[in-house]
Amino acid sequence: MMTMTKRKTIAITDRARAAYFAWLVLPLLGCLALAFAHGQVLKKHYGLIFGTAYGPDDRPLYGVRVKVRPAGKNRPSWELLSDHRGEFAQRVPPGPADYVIAGEVEVAEVENGKTGKKKKLQAEAKVHIDAEERQDVGLHLAERKP
Repeated sequence: MMTMTKRKTIAITDRARAAYFAWLVLPLLGCLALAFAHGQVLKKHYGLIFGTAYGPDDRPLYGVRVKVRPAGKNRPSWELLSDHRGEFAQRVPPGPADYVIAGEVEVAEVENGKTGKKKKLQAEAKVHIDAEERQDVGLHLAERKP
């Protein structure tokens, strides 16, 4: 003889749906809100010094060592190299502030297909950053006579 059991049917009420929604979705929304607020707080403010290094023939130079330092200081705060287009960029704290950009590179003289002695090309420029802005500068490197 088989016994039959009755199954209870559970009706999902509006209250249960609301509780399930609150349990599952609201913490996710809270995490998203925190992530969005965190991203807003961590947004960095900066000024940008963007430049191009040119040789004596007014062509962009690759591999120029560029040193950026605040005016009034002797040691550079940042050192970088120019890329294949002669360009370089450095983020700096928002102004007002003055910076000195110095560039130097050693190039070999070429005569009749033979490389001769190396000469050092140098240039220096000053840039003023007022706030969160970009300042463009051109470094025209030339041989300095003592």
